[in-house]
Amino acid sequence: MTLSEYTCTCGATLRYKQDLSKERGSLYPAWKCKECGTPVPGQIAEKISHQHPS
Repeated sequence: MTLSEYTCTCGATLRYKQDLSKERGSLYPAWKCKECGTPVPGQIAEKISHQHPS
């Protein structure tokens, strides 16, 4: 399985669940960059949220 990766507008590279923060409150969770709080596209965030560093 290849790792999904996303580069936030703040320059942070998001690779693992630990790089995201999850906001509850709606039907679907809103994922944000842990560094700056910028929203991350849902489909990408869902893939990243299942990745753990080994």
